[in-house]
Amino acid sequence: MPPTTDRPDPAVLLRTEGATVRFGERAALDALDLAVAAHEVVCVLGPSGSGKSTLLRAVAGLQPLYAGRVFLDGRDQDGVPAHRRELGLMFQDHQLFPQRDVGGNVAFGLRMRGADRRQQRERVAELLDLVGLPGAAGRAVAALSGGEQQRVALARALAPSPRLLMLDEPLGQLDRSLRERLVVELRELFGRLGTTVLAVTHDQGEAFALADRVVVMRDGRIAQSGTPLEVWQRPADAFVARFLGFDNVVTASVVGEAADTPWGKVPVPAGSPQGARTLLVRPGGVRLVAADAGLPCTVAARTFKGTHVAVHLQPRDAPRLEAACPLRLAPGVGDTVGVEFDPADIAVLD
Repeated sequence: MPPTTDRPDPAVLLRTEGATVRFGERAALDALDLAVAAHEVVCVLGPSGSGKSTLLRAVAGLQPLYAGRVFLDGRDQDGVPAHRRELGLMFQDHQLFPQRDVGGNVAFGLRMRGADRRQQRERVAELLDLVGLPGAAGRAVAALSGGEQQRVALARALAPSPRLLMLDEPLGQLDRSLRERLVVELRELFGRLGTTVLAVTHDQGEAFALADRVVVMRDGRIAQSGTPLEVWQRPADAFVARFLGFDNVVTASVVGEAADTPWGKVPVPAGSPQGARTLLVRPGGVRLVAADAGLPCTVAARTFKGTHVAVHLQPRDAPRLEAACPLRLAPGVGDTVGVEFDPADIAVLD
């Protein structure tokens, strides 16, 4: 007897089917299908207006669907109000209660679910220790730093043991060094707890450091979904490549292990798709050589990136190229250099 197709998959905690949200004539979500496995951390990326925050609100029950369905644990959430969906929500602006102390904020969801005072105290102490704020229950919210407020907001979201934790630009208001430190701590914490997470962010570095899977959205649809390594190594198309910050993207004609491009013949990896394609050359694949070798270029600009220098090169009658160079080897603005290409850092996009 064949298996039924409508039986819920026990490994899938969240599933959307044809989820559509419209604002007037515009579809903020356009028949979107997404599945999130239990214990998986999924980060949704996309430019402003791509629909990532609308997706979060639709899953939470804060934004009605025009069409489609949302399932949690295989159960259709149509008509289930937000407070009945057993979700944890954490927003960019924290939304802490200023009139309550830290312990009162963390215990809020527990009180709503009828936990007694002893249960509240024990759970609050446990979570504050977990997020690195032991003994802070009596502190005033106004006396906390931005990073400490973020930790309190996370503890409050985790307190009722939600089936799904949803984060909306969780680290967006913090300075870069604090964001980088907290994203490592969050990754370790979610792994330790086995938390299922759906997060939206505009920060690629944050998403790639935090996620088991990255989903890139465009115009209310999924442009690409995959592990951070898959998406980084092989963007689905020119839009995803440029969104990830790659500028060396051109149309090309691929024949065998070479491509005809505006930069001339460029080597491509063996087994690359053939014919009219889009070519991505990562900055690391642009090698600087002597001015009388390779493709002649003029250095138009240099940008210090901390670990390297991004050198912006202008060939004659061709699009600009970006190369990544060690600081001590980077040429100066106005210098003339030659360029060769390394196929190991070149991708032919489907």
